[in-house]
Amino acid sequence: MRRGLLLFGVLAAGATVLAALNSGSRHGLLDPRSADPFGSRAVAELLKERGVTTRVVTTAREAAEATGPRTTLLVTDPDRLGTTQRRQIRWASDLSGGRTILIAPGSHSLTELAPGVHSKGDADAENLDPACALPAATSAGRATLGDGTRYSTGKDGSTGTGTGTGTGTTTCYPAGGHPTLLVLPTGTNGGDTVLLGSGTILLNEALADEGNASLALQLLGSRPNLVWYMPSLADADAESQAAGEERSLLDLAPAGWSWALLQLFVAAALAALWRARRLGPLVTENLPVAIRASEATEGRARLYRKARARDRAATVLRAAARERLAALTGVPHAQAHDPATLAPAVSARLTDGARDVTDILFGSIPSDDAALVALADHLDALEREVRTS
Repeated sequence: MRRGLLLFGVLAAGATVLAALNSGSRHGLLDPRSADPFGSRAVAELLKERGVTTRVVTTAREAAEATGPRTTLLVTDPDRLGTTQRRQIRWASDLSGGRTILIAPGSHSLTELAPGVHSKGDADAENLDPACALPAATSAGRATLGDGTRYSTGKDGSTGTGTGTGTGTTTCYPAGGHPTLLVLPTGTNGGDTVLLGSGTILLNEALADEGNASLALQLLGSRPNLVWYMPSLADADAESQAAGEERSLLDLAPAGWSWALLQLFVAAALAALWRARRLGPLVTENLPVAIRASEATEGRARLYRKARARDRAATVLRAAARERLAALTGVPHAQAHDPATLAPAVSARLTDGARDVTDILFGSIPSDDAALVALADHLDALEREVRTS
């Protein structure tokens, strides 16, 4: 018992430690409603003081419908979007005439959201200088963009700093020759798309560092309306429905369910090994109460009657009678249930040889309780006659 409680305590402690390590540190990441260190409530409050309204949406359809020339659309996790969602965002950005800001988009999403731009891996510095003529960057100065993704716009993978020639692309905050902030013209209505290699400048814990606050407020506050798009599981459901796909039960399960199932399997295996260890040889134990054989027989008979198990009762009565008759007639025990051997031996001991011994010992199932009682009487009479012959 003590070992079981100890094992349970160890498992509970391990589960608690894993839950603590996997939960709280990055709770509410880039959520404008979260005051946690990795949330973005601080920048949302500063934008509110400057007259910018922030609206949080969780689906690509809501985000696309909310875009416009007086709106900035911020996408916190572009790589989480599916094909249909990326096309909705791209279509809305081209037609809205507003600003679209993509936080750390990777190669998975750049193909549709920012054609011609390529990911060049992570930067190796934390704080970077603007090195460009973008007013928001020059007034903000150094910013914490070095912990994010770098980009390139050239076919050969190279990108200079400053304003791109011919394309109107502005590249800022370079690290290793590749920028971590790009401003791309979008559509023909004066809109633009901003690729922000890192979302650190929007976090509560980093907003006061370097020129992060200035850069964040200028990028997000260039329009009076800000739509903060945080992709959710509802996006995946909407995409599957739009494509006419049927989702299985496994598709509806949350991410990481396979690891949880594996942990449960390991825990069950350990519990089985613990409980399956040998505790010593089996020992007999006297019954606390002596029960008469007649009482046990009557109890079993009542159970048969309650269950209307006439077939089972008849089988038990005939089997017991055949074994006793085999011993009385000298038939081997192995052949006691063979009609061809037992029936002739029993008939030879009867005074009335015309009696159908086979039907009594191996006949059909009684149709009702009266027939069952009659069968029991016939078996008793048959055994009594053989015994006295």
